[in-house]
Amino acid sequence: MEQLLSLIPVFPLVGFLINGLGFRKIPKGIAGLIGVAASGFSFLAAIWLFIQYLQGGQQLISVSLWEWITGPSWKIDFSFAADQLTFCMLMVVTGVGFLIHIFSFGYMHKDEGFGKFFAFLNLFLFSMLVLVLGANLLMTFIGWEGVGLCSFLLIGFWNKNEAYNEAAKKAFVMNRIGDLGFLLGIFLILFRFSTVQYTEIVAALSSVQALNDPYLVWAGICFFIGAMGKSAQLPLFTWLPDAMAGPTPVSALIHAATMVTSGIYLVIRMNALYSSIPMVQEFILWIGLATAIIGALVGTSQNDIKKVLAYSTVSQLGFMFVALGVGAYTAALFHVITHAFFKALLFLGAGSVIHGLHEEQDIRKMGGLKKLLPLTYGVFLVANLAIAGVPPFSGFFSKDEILAHTFAGNKIAWVLLTITAGITAFYMFRLFFLVFFNEYKGHLAKEKIHDAPFSMAMPLVVLAILSIAGGFIGLPEVFHMPHMLHEFLKPVLLPTEQLATVHPELHHAISHSDEWLVMGVSVVVSLVGIGVAYSMYLSKKMVPDFEPATNPLIKLTNGKFFFDEIYNAIIVKPLTLIASLFSVLVDLLMINLFVEGLGIFTRFAGSSLKSTQAGRVSGYAFLMVCSILLFALVFIFKIV
Repeated sequence: MEQLLSLIPVFPLVGFLINGLGFRKIPKGIAGLIGVAASGFSFLAAIWLFIQYLQGGQQLISVSLWEWITGPSWKIDFSFAADQLTFCMLMVVTGVGFLIHIFSFGYMHKDEGFGKFFAFLNLFLFSMLVLVLGANLLMTFIGWEGVGLCSFLLIGFWNKNEAYNEAAKKAFVMNRIGDLGFLLGIFLILFRFSTVQYTEIVAALSSVQALNDPYLVWAGICFFIGAMGKSAQLPLFTWLPDAMAGPTPVSALIHAATMVTSGIYLVIRMNALYSSIPMVQEFILWIGLATAIIGALVGTSQNDIKKVLAYSTVSQLGFMFVALGVGAYTAALFHVITHAFFKALLFLGAGSVIHGLHEEQDIRKMGGLKKLLPLTYGVFLVANLAIAGVPPFSGFFSKDEILAHTFAGNKIAWVLLTITAGITAFYMFRLFFLVFFNEYKGHLAKEKIHDAPFSMAMPLVVLAILSIAGGFIGLPEVFHMPHMLHEFLKPVLLPTEQLATVHPELHHAISHSDEWLVMGVSVVVSLVGIGVAYSMYLSKKMVPDFEPATNPLIKLTNGKFFFDEIYNAIIVKPLTLIASLFSVLVDLLMINLFVEGLGIFTRFAGSSLKSTQAGRVSGYAFLMVCSILLFALVFIFKIV
């Protein structure tokens, strides 16, 4: 099993190397098959290893490839490990990643950079697998940096468009801020426990009796800063909507299966740490809640189909962090899994719409596509019902579990999060009604509009099935049926449960009657959101105005709460001004003046002294006599 574990990330790495080195010469069809096969073999290897893991009694699988870094009292191996949490992430990353690769085969077939695209896509998958499989924090950090690099390469894939290049650079820079936090967290843990190995960290944390140890508090804050960057939380979330500049399959991969789930995974992996620092958990709760609300509000006024989905991702990630903030780690991972299904379906469905309309993305220029794109309409409806939290679709179960834990932990947060769930249902069905109902408002002839071909349709159907049935792995306790995901994750969450036994104030229980109440309220609120969207955009047939908004609230949401403008005013412009001053004071007046001044002096001295080298013996003799007389005066009369 150990050999198979280390082989899982090798397949996409080999795919990257083959297509990356030969993309100019390898035919498109072969390049696509290599990319798809690489992700498919990785998925099959993960399934086979998972089966062996279950049959072997669910014992931790680990493999150390070599000793990497050593210190006075510690060492770090280049090693992989797999436990219950790892396998949950492996199934999502390789499974959804494989479907996105298949979809990309049809979606990108006309692109001139087809082979290069699949090389980058395989590298993205490889980096995420290293992140998930890493047995220690430093291995996770390697994958962490890898997905950051791949996001830069894929967001700016169409690099002839300068706006796309700016979006790629923005994602790269914003994530570097978070990455610095992650790196500082690694140093703090290494200093505190003399190890970065996950199993050893958990063992060391079990001996820490006091809550909110200062070193652990700062380590937890630093790790969360890293998570804020990768998982797009306030204030580091503005890169994610701009990441829509990349091809649509990239958006699906970033939002559903790879990059944005990294921060959630890190906090769950370090659950023993965060449960021992409840003050940081409280901070995570409110940051997640603010992100969920702002993402949902901005989503209500976006008119680019991919931007609506991008802000919905920001909001849904906020839901997951709220769950982490109240210690509901299983609920957070549950929503990661269901979100991967329906968000991948939404993005690939949006890709099908864009592909069928020949790259049109403005929902105000769509409408009436229900009959023109029947398959895409059907799967999009499934995904919308899932993200809106309508039973029995997958999003209902995971969202309800988050709301139930939030109700038990913080009533104010529960009220705000429930309202946010209603807003989610509203803006997602606003999108749905504007795209698929009423009259077609585009300029493309209807006979030119086409539905997804087989290579794109197959992943859509599979994801639709998962979006319907995926929630049944975590049925609510009130149904008196086993919560399969929680039972499976128990060994990973055992240290947290033990800590809650010592400190019962960390455990938030909810009665069955309260859970029925939470469930009923969430369903009613979601249906109200859908009803409002139905009334506005289907019954009244409203269409968002192309003119700039005059309503202050709409201007605020259209302007995305002006975060970019604020950052530009308080960070970018001052730094640009400082850079300009330094370019004058340091670069021109100090560095250039010194270097150029030295050159000018040397040229002047050379031109002045060159007359002494005329090649005349009499002149040299005269200078020699003068020099001897000068030395004589100095030594005889002690002039100096």
